[in-house]
Amino acid sequence: MSAQTGSEVRTASIRVALGATALVALVYVAAAIALFAIVTSNLTSQIDARLIGSLQSLTGQPTPDHGGFDAPTGGPRFGPQLLIWTIRADGTVASNTTEADLPASARQPGGPQTVTIGGVAVRIMGETIAPGFTVVVGQTMDSVGQAQSTLLLAEAIIGPVLLLLVFLGAVAIGRRVAAPIEEARHRQLEFTADASHELRTPLSVIEAETSLALGRERDAVWYQAAFVRVDGESKRIRRLLDDLLWLARFDATRGAPHAEPVDVGLLAGQAVDRFRSVAEARQLRLGLDVRTDGSAISAPPEWLDRLMGVLLDNACKYAPAGGTVEVGVSRESGRVRLTVEDAGPGIPVDERDLIFDRFHRATDSAGGAGLGLAIANEIVRATGGRWRIGTSPLGGASMSVAWPGL
Repeated sequence: MSAQTGSEVRTASIRVALGATALVALVYVAAAIALFAIVTSNLTSQIDARLIGSLQSLTGQPTPDHGGFDAPTGGPRFGPQLLIWTIRADGTVASNTTEADLPASARQPGGPQTVTIGGVAVRIMGETIAPGFTVVVGQTMDSVGQAQSTLLLAEAIIGPVLLLLVFLGAVAIGRRVAAPIEEARHRQLEFTADASHELRTPLSVIEAETSLALGRERDAVWYQAAFVRVDGESKRIRRLLDDLLWLARFDATRGAPHAEPVDVGLLAGQAVDRFRSVAEARQLRLGLDVRTDGSAISAPPEWLDRLMGVLLDNACKYAPAGGTVEVGVSRESGRVRLTVEDAGPGIPVDERDLIFDRFHRATDSAGGAGLGLAIANEIVRATGGRWRIGTSPLGGASMSVAWPGL
């Protein structure tokens, strides 16, 4: 992957991670607020239940002649102190503690409410238990405040850690997911640029020939030569478009359709027969050596035929006039091997990792667009084959593919 593609992937993954982190942050804040409210409500409900139980317990007791009620027994052993104010009809207030003076506004019977006494939040509840006697019970909200503080501290610590983990995880996942997509997009852009470049050359030749032909009258010989050049460039465009369409269909399907048992030796014989005229025109000796009867593999026949056509076309193209091209089919260790060798210049070792790149050509020889071996490589990979590239005994290139045999 190029540096540009890597930078684009990093930028895209960070943007996605920031979006995911922001979304998780919103969810976390909402969950934290909800949890805070639930905990507060539950703890407050527990205090209210204690207050209600205390009032019910006091209701059954005789009213005191002097002073006020004491806290009923049976409450929480180590819980907060229960505060009790006894309010008589004459307005006097007796309390079981001297540290909490009940405000006048809180001396009326009523349901649970929170008031501030001496700077402390107290949950109180009042009830008239006998004529002329009103009892108000209360409990400080310290336990609720402590629980709230602990919860807020935990949420404040967990929140940033969680968001950091989400961000880093989203970045890692985003890069892993986006890398092949971005690389494919980058390759597609390069592919389009290379295809445009390959099409521009023959089109420029055709445009130049037609401009010269229309510029002034010329003799028949000149026109004939111009049409030959236009015909050659048109066929070059046609071959290039056929290859581009094949690759586009392959990229769209990404599968091996109609795979069936195919005899590699038989297909190799048919391919050699098709190329005998090409070899004869170049004064090449084209040989075939099938050393096994068990050369069947599972693959689409049309794909293998295209593969053999590419390999033979390259071998005949680069072999010198009067040279040799050998096609061999053998079976070794349960695998069927197809080998095409020629007496051409061969493939330099430092080029062997690049020859399957689209639009890459190992030589400057004219006539190809650098798509043949790219197509061959796609076929080999899709059919489960393995390449072996080396130097042939003839002195040129040796292109070999092995498939699992049937």
